[in-house]
Amino acid sequence: MVGFICAESGKYFFMRTKTSTPRIIGSFLFAGAAATAIATAPLTVAQPAPPPCFNADGTPCASVGTAGPGGATVAIPGGPAGVAGADGASGSTNPGGVSGAAGPEGATGAIPGGPAGTAGPGGASGSTNPGGVGGTAGPGGVAGCIPNVGCATIPVG
Repeated sequence: MVGFICAESGKYFFMRTKTSTPRIIGSFLFAGAAATAIATAPLTVAQPAPPPCFNADGTPCASVGTAGPGGATVAIPGGPAGVAGADGASGSTNPGGVSGAAGPEGATGAIPGGPAGTAGPGGASGSTNPGGVGGTAGPGGVAGCIPNVGCATIPVG
């Protein structure tokens, strides 16, 4: 403790100095932690390379995709695949499965045995399933068919 007398009031004041025991211990702890971090830094950098990738059956993992300035591709054997680039993108869930594509001229998509559709600057068309309800719309009008019911065409103008 350090004491002093106030010049204006004449009162005597006490002040704790910054060399109290908790402050000294805290400083030593901080210095010790810093020294430990510096001493062990080479150990954290010198970790061995990760083990190579293996599939569940023990075979090595294969590269499934590439990416670069021209775009990206990915294909998981027997599974999803896709391509993307400046001109558009396309993909599928699996060989013969749900698929779709999109680009500057439009988009298309299909579920095998199910709905399919295409859209672009000239219009759009689609169906609920092969041989099912279907329709087309464009600048010239619309047309559609319902099996066992009939078809209709409505021209523009």
